Amino acid sequence: MQSTQEEPALNGPGIEFTETMRGFMSTTELDDYETARSQGERDGVQLEFTVTVSTASLDRMIADPSHEAGLAGTVTAAGLSPAPLTVDNGRFHLLVRDADTPGTRKMVYKMPMVTDDGRSFHLEGFKTVHDDAGPDLWSDTTTLYVTLREGSGDDGPVVGRGIVRILVGDFRRQLGTMKVVGARNKLEELRTMARFGRFFLGALNEVYGGVFARPSSFHPDAPPREHRALRTGAPEIHFFDTADGVQLKLTRFEGGTKGPVVLTPGFGTSAHAFTIDTTDTNLPEYLFEHGYDVWILDYRASPDLPSASTQFTLDDIARYDYPAAVETVLRATGADSLQFMAHCVGSATMLMALASGLEGVRSAVSSQLTLHPRVAPLNKVRSGLYVANFLTALGVDTLTTEIDEAPGWTEKLYDAALRMYPAGRERCASSVCRRIVFMYGEVYDHDQLNDATHEAMHEMFGMANLKTFKQIARAIRAGRFVTADGDDAYLPETDRLKVPIAFIHGEKNRLFLPDGSRLTYEHLCEANGPDLYTRHVIEGYAHMDCFIGKNASVDVYPLVGAELDRHNPA
Repeated sequence: MQSTQEEPALNGPGIEFTETMRGFMSTTELDDYETARSQGERDGVQLEFTVTVSTASLDRMIADPSHEAGLAGTVTAAGLSPAPLTVDNGRFHLLVRDADTPGTRKMVYKMPMVTDDGRSFHLEGFKTVHDDAGPDLWSDTTTLYVTLREGSGDDGPVVGRGIVRILVGDFRRQLGTMKVVGARNKLEELRTMARFGRFFLGALNEVYGGVFARPSSFHPDAPPREHRALRTGAPEIHFFDTADGVQLKLTRFEGGTKGPVVLTPGFGTSAHAFTIDTTDTNLPEYLFEHGYDVWILDYRASPDLPSASTQFTLDDIARYDYPAAVETVLRATGADSLQFMAHCVGSATMLMALASGLEGVRSAVSSQLTLHPRVAPLNKVRSGLYVANFLTALGVDTLTTEIDEAPGWTEKLYDAALRMYPAGRERCASSVCRRIVFMYGEVYDHDQLNDATHEAMHEMFGMANLKTFKQIARAIRAGRFVTADGDDAYLPETDRLKVPIAFIHGEKNRLFLPDGSRLTYEHLCEANGPDLYTRHVIEGYAHMDCFIGKNASVDVYPLVGAELDRHNPA
């Protein structure tokens, strides 16, 4: 009787998506997965599958501790059959807890398979999601260790082993197949997709998250909203590693032969700060429609990457992230050089990278923060009081703009304190805005935002580490960007900054004052002559609203485009 009463709560819409994984297998090396994969690659024995994962009720799937869904599709296993095998009544278990290993979850695939001549086999695969040293979220969630057995059950003799992975192109296509089934209306469809996102990201947060920080910019309390399709075509996702072993991400929208141009966002924000769909036209769409090959860089500070929860310096971004990104883009495109459009800390670290000897840059647009940080009084006070050092002493090493769905006492205390925190000229009831002001200062002028962008602010921001804040505070006190140890390693290297650079600055920027870009502009003009440099102060705009403002596509983007066009071959 009790189960009958609970039944309605566990009915409702389901989720469906199609996944493709590719790799190699061996029928002779059966003891070790990696050895089997390597042998299969040498022998040319491919293993791949395309299956559709589906559940008729997402509520049931989440409530079930095994988080089980159905699997159907085909498997190509050259070592077993010359023709694809058919999967029917397969089972998929999403992020189930590993009882034997604390802090670990697994994704498990069980696929009974039949050949076209009636023989039966069984494929069992698993992904282990565990917070090992280093940024392994992508590899954990896209690498499947496979055992193949004779017969339809999971107890038959082993006849093959191997490893398959989700390739970047296949992952992009997989995202396009995600859909809600059985929804009664559009609102229920959006809520179901949001619920799936909360479950998936919440489970990953158990493994990769921290006390103050969350690995995703998803806001649990935000109502679901319908996203518009970007006018950019399908993106390409490129993961790559830096020389010090950090995995980063580039998102490409290939709109033409101009560029390539790399967009880099500010500290504590991800590529989504540029691709946000709450205005009629965002910057990637504008550049795409004007013939640019657009790449957006998620460097190690991006909340979309596991590295955001680690401790690093601006020097690390300049020394490792920029060279690896330039190499990746030039190798993928075959271009001799590229352009940058870098914002805030992305801009400062781009200039630091150039001063450190970065090559392959044809021209750059530097937005808001340069090598001479000049700040409003409130930020001066914050840096002078060594707030980052104080928080570190309390055992806090990361902060986040996110709001917990069920906040603990530390979160409640944090928000209560922020209500009393001086927020500058503008007041806002949003908890996210209060956290943004506390962590960074006045990042945008509210008057320049539409309501949709203001409501979606949590999607752009996330965690930030205090080691980087300490270096920014040191630079503010020094009046110039120095290394984390205080060495004056950047401004003296003016010969390395003999690159066409356009400085743009919001007239009303109260976070980093326009005086800063003026000083860097004058410093470089004096050292290298004025022909390489231009500077524009944008009337009526502040800081981040230059790119997410409701009228930025009319007031700001054409200026950025014109500066990039000046250094593109005719």
